[in-house]
Amino acid sequence: MSLFDWLRTKKPGLDAAQQRRLEQLPKPAVLGDNALRSQRWVVVDLETSGLNLNRDQVLSIGAVVIEDGAVDFAQMFERTLHRAETKLSPSVLIHGLGPSAIAAGSNPVEALLDFMAFVGDSPLLAFHAPFDQHMLYRALKDSLGYRLAHPFLDVADIAPLLCPEANIREAGLDDWISHFKLQVGERHHASADALATAELMLILLSRARQQHIDSPQALQERLRQWKRRKQAPGF
Repeated sequence: MSLFDWLRTKKPGLDAAQQRRLEQLPKPAVLGDNALRSQRWVVVDLETSGLNLNRDQVLSIGAVVIEDGAVDFAQMFERTLHRAETKLSPSVLIHGLGPSAIAAGSNPVEALLDFMAFVGDSPLLAFHAPFDQHMLYRALKDSLGYRLAHPFLDVADIAPLLCPEANIREAGLDDWISHFKLQVGERHHASADALATAELMLILLSRARQQHIDSPQALQERLRQWKRRKQAPGF
C-alpha cells in the first residue's frame, strides 16, 4: 500500500441504489432575501450515545418543518438508527433509547439518506446547534461520504439576540420554554425536542419581523453581528 492509498479517506460501502439516492440529493441553498415567513426551515434534534464529539454516535433523529409561519405537521421525521456495537452512556436514562430500541433501528445509511431527502435544500435549526451540527456532519461523512454544507442556525443564539430583555443568554431550552410559558408535553426525545424548539422558533420569527428582520439572510447577518459583539472584549 502506498502512502497515498493510506491517506485516502475510506469510502462507505454504498450499493448502487444508495449511491444513486446520494447523487440525487439537492444541493443546499444559501439563505436569501426572500420573506422570512416563506422560508422552509427544518428543525432537528439528535439523541446520541453520549456527548463525546469524536467517539459517540447518533442514535435517533427527530425533525419538524416550519413553513408559512407555522409548524407543518404533515412534514415530520423520526428515525432510530441501528447501532450494533454502541456502548451506551448514562444519557440513556434521559432519552430512553435502550439496547432493544437501537437493535431494532433502521440501517444508518438508509435512515440518513431518508433524512437528507427530507431536508432537501432547506436550512437547519437546532437548539445548541454546534453539537447537533458536528454529530450529524460526522454521521453523514462516516455512513455516506457526504459533507453537510447546509446553513445551520442556533436557536440558543437567536433567542437572546431577539429577546435581550429576557436576560437569560446562557439558558437551556427548558428555560426558554418556561419564559414564554409554552405548553410542551414530552421532552428529551428527539422528535419531541425538535417540536419544542420549533414552537420556540415561531415566537422568535415573530419577534424578528417586529424588529424589521425580514429575510433569512438578514437574520443570519444580524446573528453574525451579535456573535461578533458578544466575543468582543468588555461585552
